[in-house]
Amino acid sequence: MNDKPTTTSTIQLASRDEALLLFGQRDVYLRMIRDTLSVRLVARGDTIQIDGDEEAVNKAERVFQQLRQMLRQQEQITPEEVRTVLEIVQHGGERTSPQSLTVQNARRMIRPRTDGQARYVQAMRDNDVTLCVGPAGTGKSYLAVGMAVNLLRQGAAKRIVLVRPAVEAGEKLGYLPGDLIAKINPYLRPLFDALNEMMEPEQVRRYMENDVIEIAPLAYMRGRTLNNAAIILDEGQNTTVPQMKMFLTRMGNNSKIIVTGDITQVDLPRMMRSGLIDAVHRLRNIDRLAIVHLNEHDIVRHPLVQRIVKAYEEKAK
Repeated sequence: MNDKPTTTSTIQLASRDEALLLFGQRDVYLRMIRDTLSVRLVARGDTIQIDGDEEAVNKAERVFQQLRQMLRQQEQITPEEVRTVLEIVQHGGERTSPQSLTVQNARRMIRPRTDGQARYVQAMRDNDVTLCVGPAGTGKSYLAVGMAVNLLRQGAAKRIVLVRPAVEAGEKLGYLPGDLIAKINPYLRPLFDALNEMMEPEQVRRYMENDVIEIAPLAYMRGRTLNNAAIILDEGQNTTVPQMKMFLTRMGNNSKIIVTGDITQVDLPRMMRSGLIDAVHRLRNIDRLAIVHLNEHDIVRHPLVQRIVKAYEEKAK
């Protein structure tokens, strides 16, 4: 039996139209909120009554507050966005305003779906260099690309530079057919997929032709200085220590660097230390440089991925 005292709160909406959008088709969003937070919801016209223990009612109020703010910014909300708000509120991310955690693309709002992702987005906003370490499926690369596109659209960056070490399964670029772009393309496919979700493919091609978006293997970064750029190094765990130092020191004025990687999937020779692992320890006390750790709770792919990652981590212990 639940001994927690119950409390009641009433929310008055602006109109019946707002209520229809907020409740979802056949009240699907209300049911999601009710089942996730274990509260009782009674909707009558443009009024919502919330009953439950005080903490759950407070969370429900914050969920409705954030969803209403989203509706003021866009015409509708999606089930994914409702889940996102619920997850952030449950894990304490509600204390950060939704707008400060938003990466906006041309078609929809891309929002962190976990508390860890929320910290990651905030770190990218607040720092010049962000190192993000986490397992597959945690949105490391996707959110990095979203941030870079957002900076480009806002005029805070004049170009996007996508970099990745070509170490996959020991295969070297020289053995692959085609020109430089054709050779590096398979290694950067995850970043391209994210770009094409956030921008029209024709715009991506045009930006690449005009060097607004540049792709480069890590080896080609030596000797350069990149000003006014959003620079992403993906699969950073496959850099050596000298390569990571070389890459990080390419940053020029008004630029941001984002490095992503999974330190459990290093493809370097066994005796060679990963540059990302080294950087996480070496650079942890530098101002304006953030290190974000994501874990299996931040995985937003198929639910089975979370269990697979956890099983491998337990086996490694």
